[in-house]
Amino acid sequence: MVDLKVEIAPGVTLKNPVLTASGTFGYGREYAPYFDISKLGAIITKGLSWQPKIGNSGVRITETACGMLNAIGLENIGVERFLTDELPILQKLNATVIVNIFGNNQDDYANLAAKLDGIIGIAALEINISCPNVKAGGIQFGIDPQAAAKLVAAVRKKTSLPLITKLSPNVSDIVMVAKAVEEAGSDSLSLINTLIGMAIDLDRKRPVLGNVTGGLSGPAIKPVALRMVYQVAQVVSIPIIGIGGISNARDALEFLLAGATAVEVGTANFINPRAAIEIAEGVEKYLDEQGCVKVTDFIGSLA
Repeated sequence: MVDLKVEIAPGVTLKNPVLTASGTFGYGREYAPYFDISKLGAIITKGLSWQPKIGNSGVRITETACGMLNAIGLENIGVERFLTDELPILQKLNATVIVNIFGNNQDDYANLAAKLDGIIGIAALEINISCPNVKAGGIQFGIDPQAAAKLVAAVRKKTSLPLITKLSPNVSDIVMVAKAVEEAGSDSLSLINTLIGMAIDLDRKRPVLGNVTGGLSGPAIKPVALRMVYQVAQVVSIPIIGIGGISNARDALEFLLAGATAVEVGTANFINPRAAIEIAEGVEKYLDEQGCVKVTDFIGSLA
């Protein structure tokens, strides 16, 4: 048997390197009828804000060539309801839970981190820094290395939970942002978030999405994500979780080879609700056939 255990942050060792991407797996329990979610490395919850958020109006998802655009607007039930209604279910299901958080300003993030600190059943926090900083004119935290670092440092002060910073690809140099948040106290990185895109309805001569633009995900972004994971892996010393267009085990293995310690499965969950577990099984099968004893021996072994 292949040893699939990976450590994605100090004290956070997962049974295998396959996680689910925030926003593509609900709060976790929605997929429990399809397979035992405790068999995944971890599930990452839908992004949580301090207060419930209704999201964007109008069309919020549309298919594109080799992918999809979404403009959900980070709709969620809020942290309080998650703790009372959703987390107890995940605990009963024995799932390893990572909570994704976001806010409109630095205080939002810090308050969420403090609220979740010490809660039994939460293994780590994933910080979505691809959100607009309302106190800085709506510029995304993740675009500016200094703003990203300041945000991570503020969250770090409020929690003892391991921190995973989710990086935006919509930057001129993702390496600079990665290095900045590592120095600010992030325990690991996840990349990439969605690319900004747009779809037009030619017959109606209007944007398809109610929000006009949305986040592009799916197989179309895999080459970009792979390149960014590889680049960042060359300069940081903390673990990386690769995300972007992972649809099967071979995709996941490519990210591991490029230097990712683990991967997140996202858009594929909408096509096949068993995608994540099938990818985990496929990774194990491939490594076993290759005579690999430990997945850690395979990680970052790109020639």
